[in-house]
Amino acid sequence: MSTVSTDHDTMKYDDVMAVFEPVIGLETHVELGTNSKMFCSCPTAFGAEPNTQVCPVCLGMPGSLPVVNRMAVESTIRMGLALNCSIAPWCRFARKNYFYPDMPKDYQISQYDEPLCFDGYLDVLVDTDDGPRLFRVEIERVHMEEDTGKLTHAGGATGRIHGADYSLVDYNRAGIPLIEIVTKPIAGTGALAPAVAKAYVTELRDLMRSLEVSDVRMEEGSLRCDVNVSLNRPGDEWGTRSETKNVNSLRSVERAVHSEIERQGALLESGGRVIQETRHFHEDTGRSTSGRSKEQAEDYRYFPEPDLVPVAASAEWIEELRGTLPELPSLKRARLQLEWGIGEHELATIVNAGALELVESAVAAGVTPDAARKWWTGELLRVANDREVELADLPVTSAQIRRVEALVADGSLNDKLARQVFDGIISGEGDVDDVIAGRGLAIVSDDSSLIAAIDEALAAQPDVADKIRGGKVQAAGAIVGAVMKATRGQADAAKVRALLLERLGVVE
Repeated sequence: MSTVSTDHDTMKYDDVMAVFEPVIGLETHVELGTNSKMFCSCPTAFGAEPNTQVCPVCLGMPGSLPVVNRMAVESTIRMGLALNCSIAPWCRFARKNYFYPDMPKDYQISQYDEPLCFDGYLDVLVDTDDGPRLFRVEIERVHMEEDTGKLTHAGGATGRIHGADYSLVDYNRAGIPLIEIVTKPIAGTGALAPAVAKAYVTELRDLMRSLEVSDVRMEEGSLRCDVNVSLNRPGDEWGTRSETKNVNSLRSVERAVHSEIERQGALLESGGRVIQETRHFHEDTGRSTSGRSKEQAEDYRYFPEPDLVPVAASAEWIEELRGTLPELPSLKRARLQLEWGIGEHELATIVNAGALELVESAVAAGVTPDAARKWWTGELLRVANDREVELADLPVTSAQIRRVEALVADGSLNDKLARQVFDGIISGEGDVDDVIAGRGLAIVSDDSSLIAAIDEALAAQPDVADKIRGGKVQAAGAIVGAVMKATRGQADAAKVRALLLERLGVVE
């Protein structure tokens, strides 16, 4: 029987689901958006020159002493409250001892068996063929720690330590407040496990953003996720889990769960066994490869941090912070759905596209909900997918959508021309009116020009005129199409049809 990890053999997803049940778990790390680090006053701005935002405390120099960042504690309590957690009246930090170059002290200040927040939950909606389905993801703990530095492995082909000629260490990130949110095992999802994982991280990201505790930019590492997956046959005990580390996009969270289910399914069906290990996810292939075995429990030699006093949040302080919570995303969605007069499916489409805030902004700017939804979940979403960028990263503003819609309403543009306008905006050709002028996109509305185009089309297809006069009015579509082609889609089709029938003396 095989006892080694298999990285390449997979089994079709539906075939795995016919035999096994998945259990998933998610450990999400959120970098707080505080101005200073967790235990010192060093700045936390992203993108600074390497090793310029450091001091004796975050570099672990002998004799330096940490001081807890009050804002980090407040942010963590607010996160816990928003996640329906209990808040510990007393907790403390611990030292997690291990050696690695990105940990300058050779230990990490974290929380071990006494987290600040525990026993919470987050409800998430997953869109299915039968309509939205609610899943409750239970939260095991929310605890505080400090982030590590960043290693850059140079000289190799993969950017990983194996095969690299040397490694560079940037300690700017070391000591940044890091919150770890750990779920309890999530069972009962069936084939929806990848979608539930993505929906949970999405909801968590939106929640953190609404609390304004983090910018949760996955591409910058301020939100990253470790994905745990195991399989078992129905009725059996849960299987051995693997842990795919540092997955850094919502799409990749879904793909990591999906691919790991396929890999483990193939391994188990072939008579092998899953080993407990960490794995590395590869964005280019959507697959993961083995990292290191975790079959032996690591001894981090946790003990209470002697240089920090315990954190004791009073009931009064907790209630004061509860009063600062904003409208939570789930409540906001329900309110907007009612205000916009849309159904659950339409709302789910907006949310799944990552367009809720964009549509909301457009509506606030004066665009109708239907128009805002049409553009952001239609043409603009298509462009974002083609360019493989987030929808919010497209350089299109609510004011531009409002201007385009106004031009469509007064007949200056049609939807086809409007799509070309957005293409020009995204391509950097200027604002709405600049693109229209530069590309010559205005609707041809002059009757004489349209009649001339109609006459030219009738001359090319004389039999069509006879059909229309003979009562086959639907034949007008051929002439209208020819005129639209001749005007490069810049005519009002309804107006062209009306002028054509008038020209032929046909009354409907």
